[in-house]
Amino acid sequence: MTVGVLAVGAAAPSMRVAAGDIAAAWDRKSGRGTAAICAADEDTLTLAWSAVDGALRSAGIDAANVDGIWWGTTRPPYAEGPSLAVLATAVGVGGHARGSLHAGSPHAGIDALLGAADAVAAGTVRLAIVVVSDALRPGPGSAFEARCGAGAAAIILGPPAGAPASLGLRVTRMEPYLDRYRGDDEVETRDLYDGRLFREEIFLPLVQDVAGALRSVEPRSWSLPDPDGRLGAVLAKRVGGGAAASASVYAALGDTGAASALLGAVGAFDAAGSVAIVGYGGGRATGVLVHVEAPVPGAARVADVLDGSEARPASYATVLRARGQLVPAGETVPMGVPPESAMFVRGAHEMLQLLGGRCVDCGTISTPPSIHPHCIACGGPKLEPVALAREGTVYTYVINHTMPAPFEAPLPIAVIDLDDGARVMLQVADDGTNVAIGARMRLVLRRYAHERGVPVYGFKAKPVKES
Repeated sequence: MTVGVLAVGAAAPSMRVAAGDIAAAWDRKSGRGTAAICAADEDTLTLAWSAVDGALRSAGIDAANVDGIWWGTTRPPYAEGPSLAVLATAVGVGGHARGSLHAGSPHAGIDALLGAADAVAAGTVRLAIVVVSDALRPGPGSAFEARCGAGAAAIILGPPAGAPASLGLRVTRMEPYLDRYRGDDEVETRDLYDGRLFREEIFLPLVQDVAGALRSVEPRSWSLPDPDGRLGAVLAKRVGGGAAASASVYAALGDTGAASALLGAVGAFDAAGSVAIVGYGGGRATGVLVHVEAPVPGAARVADVLDGSEARPASYATVLRARGQLVPAGETVPMGVPPESAMFVRGAHEMLQLLGGRCVDCGTISTPPSIHPHCIACGGPKLEPVALAREGTVYTYVINHTMPAPFEAPLPIAVIDLDDGARVMLQVADDGTNVAIGARMRLVLRRYAHERGVPVYGFKAKPVKES
């Protein structure tokens, strides 16, 4: 059964580092392009949320109508925990939704796509979100470090009738070879043991076999893996596809792991023709054809998301601090309550779905409802939960220039009047230079802290880019 592609979205983190700067720190001459780097409050989950948010808005689909979510990443935020449930809740997908979390290798992104497609084809779900995201963490000084990036892509799948694109041929090959990997007790991904062995006997034979099966269809565009900055071009030449659409994504963001295959393809969904997607990782290579009949909603915006115009340049030292590989000495200030406590259990939906309490009597929205159980306007005791607006205007703000670890100064906090009349006070995902009274803000999911070994998420305000 054919599966339709209804919309796509993409996301990139807020920092960029020149590959040459990383290479220079280790007295190497190589290093081309840039790598996208997560700030301290960004990770694979916040990137996934941003990509899904963009896809849903492009499609005009309410997340409450989605009944499945599949997520692929090599680095889920909880090594063992509610990663998928936290993402689904933050996105707005109901607790009834089906789905799964795929991890274990960069092939997890393709696994998520095929798992969702099979569920839609089988009629198990009607609308499915596929989201792939990654934020690779290499060892300092490794040859792979200058190419390690971060990013996310989302695809909404559904019935084929009226869909602008659909999934077609798929082919998979696998071999039990070890290349890049992490041990059970390791945080950084290891680099290749033998680059030439990987190229000639592992990567090229496996991926060429898959790409060759797709070549007969004569795709208009290709998304090809490029693990070292050169093999992508070699593959493109051998399959006769010209420059791959994914080449510009690798140059701008670096290797985005499980997200790379789809992230290199979704921008090509803006014109009719077949797009061939080839993903690789963990000894597996899979190719998927997408037949585009008309521009897919969201595809035209991908280039703007990835171009880095809103990203801030980062030094190598900033990258190491953001990844937690350069840590200041001294005591940190722990949270008063652990993330598994009753407060977090009872407030999880309030924080992740950004809920307010609307007064049944006068309609005023009180925030947060757990702190204001009665209406702040009329004192009425009857409040109903309501999702808050995602944009608003700064009423007032303050910038903190001295903060205890693990917080970093400057830390702006703003009081924002949302478009639905609610007023919230939130951290600003910026250094404060773009904050002003009357400035427009959009609320985005970010990581607030990493406490007792697990992340804690909530919403922050981000300045809206002027058109």
